[in-house]
Amino acid sequence: ARRAARAPAARLGVRAMADESEDAPEGVEQLIDVRVGKVLKAYKHEDADKLYVEEVDIGEAEPRMICSGLVPYMNAEDIEGKLVVVLANLKSRNMAGVSSHGMLLCASDSSHESVELLVCPPGSVPGERIKFGDWETTTQAEAHTENQMKKKKTWEKVVTQLRTTDGCVAAYKDLHMVTSAGPVTCASIKGGTIG
Repeated sequence: ARRAARAPAARLGVRAMADESEDAPEGVEQLIDVRVGKVLKAYKHEDADKLYVEEVDIGEAEPRMICSGLVPYMNAEDIEGKLVVVLANLKSRNMAGVSSHGMLLCASDSSHESVELLVCPPGSVPGERIKFGDWETTTQAEAHTENQMKKKKTWEKVVTQLRTTDGCVAAYKDLHMVTSAGPVTCASIKGGTIG
């Protein structure tokens, strides 16, 4: 009787593990917390040649410190003042002595020689959560916590399906990334990857 009682639990456990290992379950894009951010300052990291440190307003009490490996691709002036896209539900990590809490999303061509910021349209509000799909009709799920993002590998499931369209609009599969002011775009990269 004990063996029979354990079998359904074991089957449920196997089914749960199989569900978690799917590449990109329906609606997984709604679990990442992507926010409009305004870059208040951008400057070269003192101890890392390829990193910028950005101070970004994402609607919290204090600006977030975010490190980005964008030095080979653009000047600090190209970043400062921009309305950017911030992946906000990542755990802080130490990057050459600076605690970086989040990631600026960028588009890249296939050779990774050209990298451009994803930017939000004028009128987007720092801190506003970005949606995938139609702004008016899309209902968002509650975003994963930082711990859930790491444990369930949510970002890894979503990033493989992020791209830019022929119109340079950021999208997850066929769902455009939008703010209340309109679509998120890059300057010129068509059919690029996003990360």
